[in-house]
Amino acid sequence: MGRMIEFSGKQGYLAMPESGSGPAVVVVQEWWGLVGHIKDVVDRFAAEGFVALAPDLYDGDSTKEPDEAGSLMMALQMGAVREKLSESATALLEMPETTGEKAGVVGFCMGGQLALFGAASDPDRFCCCVNFYGIHPNADPPLENLGGPVLGIFAENDEYTGPAAVQALDEKLNALGKAHEFITYPGTQHAFFNDQRPEVYDVEASADAWSRTIAFLKANVR
Repeated sequence: MGRMIEFSGKQGYLAMPESGSGPAVVVVQEWWGLVGHIKDVVDRFAAEGFVALAPDLYDGDSTKEPDEAGSLMMALQMGAVREKLSESATALLEMPETTGEKAGVVGFCMGGQLALFGAASDPDRFCCCVNFYGIHPNADPPLENLGGPVLGIFAENDEYTGPAAVQALDEKLNALGKAHEFITYPGTQHAFFNDQRPEVYDVEASADAWSRTIAFLKANVR
């Protein structure tokens, strides 16, 4: 459904809805890179009526090896990530097919934390955020600047984004008076939404998380 495009000297995977127009959603990759799973998620957003774009944060690199993925993740410069996410939103919002004045942003694993980072760093372009079990030690979102609500999707048995991390984020957002809803799925593991990883994929939790994500975006990205 989608295709690779260039924008502002960068590249990403774009998919359009069959209707020809819709609200904007930026999709942020896992630490593996802009791989087939993320492209499929972009296509799924388009099928739900969104104009969706996943920027390539690794500029063409990807991997199936955890050690290499960790190295690629840690090599990211947060200033460059913030710029790329903002430029992704700008590229979407400037398209004649896009409705609305701001974009939603959704990310998975590494991308979940970066989505929250991007939304908080640029409230002029992002109106809401969906964070799937986000983790990145160098991304410190300026949560006080969030301009819209956050939906958090978490796994009960997550060795990276465990209950303590979820509780800490919940407390920070509560203290700042930021609207948010967190859902933790019992019996699930980190990356349970990735249907290309059978060792962690959870069919029922993924279906429910997807339904919640679509409902959230349709309510907030207008």
